[in-house]
Amino acid sequence: MEKMTLITEQSIRPADLMSQKRACVIADRNYLLERRDQWVEVSCPACQETSFEAYGDKDDIAYVSCNACGTIYTNPRPNLTLLHEFYSQSENYAFWNEHIFPATETARRERIFKPRAERLDQLCNKFEIQGGTFLEIGAAFGTFCQEVDRLQRFKQVVGVEPTPGLAATCRQRGIETRECFVEQIEGQGFARTIAAFEVIEHLFAPQDFITTCERLLEPGGLLILSCPNAQGFDVATLGLQSGTFDHEHLNYFNPSSLSNLVEACGLEVLEVQTPGQLDVDLVRNAVHQGRCDLSHQPFLQSVIVDRFEELGKSFQEYLSDHCMSSHLWIVARKR
Repeated sequence: MEKMTLITEQSIRPADLMSQKRACVIADRNYLLERRDQWVEVSCPACQETSFEAYGDKDDIAYVSCNACGTIYTNPRPNLTLLHEFYSQSENYAFWNEHIFPATETARRERIFKPRAERLDQLCNKFEIQGGTFLEIGAAFGTFCQEVDRLQRFKQVVGVEPTPGLAATCRQRGIETRECFVEQIEGQGFARTIAAFEVIEHLFAPQDFITTCERLLEPGGLLILSCPNAQGFDVATLGLQSGTFDHEHLNYFNPSSLSNLVEACGLEVLEVQTPGQLDVDLVRNAVHQGRCDLSHQPFLQSVIVDRFEELGKSFQEYLSDHCMSSHLWIVARKR
């Protein structure tokens, strides 16, 4: 496997801008918390099991762990109507659209989206996907759609983006854009490939989402999903101190639980990967910020802090290569 160029958190999430957007995050979280009368109890989003154990509370949000499959999820959670309203008015997403995405696009394009497009291209070669329609769900700033279009592999590239400001940005950049939630798209069997990066963790009903993707795919078409891995190094080490635990993320799958869910929705899982590159940097930053103490774990203290320049990159590669990174990919095919 080709050795990675390690991405740092600072390069894609500059500290000054992340600090400026904190007021937007608080406003968004309060929007949901002030409407607790619209929150509902749910079963496990992966296996529908109703038995769980408490995982912990953070910012007035309760997280539980499924006793059957180990998926961590928020329970109770905002209902579907409230979530749709939330994303239509999010101050945080507006800040990303107006400030963070423009400021970091060069770094994100080179370090995230071009390699991601290359990985998509390799998967399409491997599973003999050519032509047809490519659908990206959660197109955000549109950078990945642009990189996919440059591959010239697909006849049509379409972005699905429900947040109004981001959808407008995609259209301004010449991307064919559907401003809606994917479940609202009618028809079936018209997409040859569907990708949804960092989307499924936000959803009220992931099973409905995957079932919709299965409906929209052509027979033999590919579905590519990515999301946090609850069993990955960053999440397992930091727990609720991990930045991935926030008011937007409702579901924290693991490789087994997400694979089983995808199979239950009628798709065949082809590959499970954890190509993440930020675990080591995220944990190291947490140590420096006083959110994580590794003094009682001398091995991790040595690798993550004391000998970071020497060992950090190799350790991240090990995590990624052995399905232990906190960034999870599932590649599946419609039967």
